[in-house]
Amino acid sequence: MTIERFVDAHIHLWQIRQLSHIRYPWLTPPFSDDGPNGSVEPIARDYLPADYRGDAAGFNVTKTVHIDAGAHPDDALAETRWLQDLPGGPDAIVAFAALNDLDVEGLLAAHVESPKVRGIRHILNWHPDPRLTYGPDNLFDDPQLAKGYALLAKYSLSFDLQIYPVQMLQAYEVAKNHPDIAVMINHMGMPVDDVEAWRAGMRKLAELPHVAVKISGLGFIDRNWTADSIASLILETIDIFTPARVMFASDFPTDKLFNGYARQLNTYDELTTKFSRQERDAMFAANAERLYRI
Repeated sequence: MTIERFVDAHIHLWQIRQLSHIRYPWLTPPFSDDGPNGSVEPIARDYLPADYRGDAAGFNVTKTVHIDAGAHPDDALAETRWLQDLPGGPDAIVAFAALNDLDVEGLLAAHVESPKVRGIRHILNWHPDPRLTYGPDNLFDDPQLAKGYALLAKYSLSFDLQIYPVQMLQAYEVAKNHPDIAVMINHMGMPVDDVEAWRAGMRKLAELPHVAVKISGLGFIDRNWTADSIASLILETIDIFTPARVMFASDFPTDKLFNGYARQLNTYDELTTKFSRQERDAMFAANAERLYRI
């Protein structure tokens, strides 16, 4: 079988050399192998629509969703406005906003002035292991986070949820109180260590009908993944959420640190041959169109 059409539900674009008003601290020297991603030096260069199309050559990518690319928090609105006007740019934008910021509503209101904005991502990954954590604090312990999250409904915004399994029960408690805010779990829930905690957390989140999941970011889970090593996690994710709430995505160019575009897409293709044509189209395209309203 082949992928008839692909709506890539998770890509990043950036222009480091010319857009001095948009800063990307994580793509700025000095680089280090420490941290959850290792050194990002190989991707610390401009990545524009033409670069993405080059990586995706051979696949019928019909639409793309841009997820905040780690710009400096003060440059989040500039990133949104740049993407909105970028020739050949994404069909939908998920912007950054720090939901625990007391003044977050002003930024949300400014983001939605750009018609392509559909949602917000505030990366919340926290882990007790300092080699894995993205920040020093678990922001689910901050009551201000839930207050900022509640504002998303006012602006018809979804939320891209990027967390570790250790945080899933806290995420469930926040999400269940706001069934009008669509939630997209990033990178398959990032089962980096405790698979049992991941399984329990994913099943709990899947109880909420407004929560969906993106299968992407395989390199974050296992930098040396193979189709055989990753198959059980991918298939269990689909089993937990059903094909009606699963989206495949490339996470390019970030996942370029770990694998090629074709290798990743071909793996998704091979692992879903047992599903019907309609189910495959849902996971590769239609769900992203519906959930991101494109």
